Amino acid sequence: MSEHPVSGLPRDTSPADDVLPAYAMAARPRRVKRIKLALLLSSMAACVVVAIVGFLVMALSFMVIGLAGQTPGLAVGTGDFRGGALLAAQLSAMNFILFFVTVPAAALTLGLSIARFPYRGITHMIPYLRWGAIWGGFLVGGTTFAFGLFGGAASAIGALICGGAIGGLAGTFCGFLFHAIVQPARQVTEMDVSVF
Repeated sequence: MSEHPVSGLPRDTSPADDVLPAYAMAARPRRVKRIKLALLLSSMAACVVVAIVGFLVMALSFMVIGLAGQTPGLAVGTGDFRGGALLAAQLSAMNFILFFVTVPAAALTLGLSIARFPYRGITHMIPYLRWGAIWGGFLVGGTTFAFGLFGGAASAIGALICGGAIGGLAGTFCGFLFHAIVQPARQVTEMDVSVF
C-alpha cells in the first residue's frame, strides 16, 4: 500500500532536500574594497563642506541683516534664536581650523555607521544618504548646541536647528561620496569565478 500525502498538509521534507551544495550558491565577496579610502575622503569632505555651507549661510544672513537696516556682527553675546543660528553658521564656517578633531570624528562616525552597510548587503544609495544626513546633523548640531547654551535656551535652539541643517547637508554629500567611491552594488553582486 503506497502512502500519498494528504492534500492541504505540508509534506515532510528532510533538510538535505532544501540545502544546495556550496559550489551552487551565489558567491559573496570576501572583502569589500575601497572602504578606507572612502572613509578618508568622506571625512575630509565633511570638514570642507561644513565650512563651505557655514560660510554661505553666514554670508547670506549678513546680507539679510544688512538689508534689514541692522549692523551685522559676530553672534557672541546675543541670547536670542537668531543669534544662536548665526553662531552655528560662524562655528561651521570655522570648522576647517579644527580639522585635526573634526576629520577623525567624522571618520569614526562614518566608520561605525555607513561603512558597515556594504558588509550587510545594503547596496541602494538612499540609506547611505539618510544615515549620512542623520549623523552629520547630530555631530554639527550637537556641537553648535553646546556652544549655544552659553547664550541661553533660545540661542541653543537656534544653534541646534541651524547647525543640524548644515550638518545634514554635509552628511548627505558624504553619504553620496562614500557610495560613489565604494560602489557596493557592483562589489556585493560581483561573482568570483576563479577556482584556484
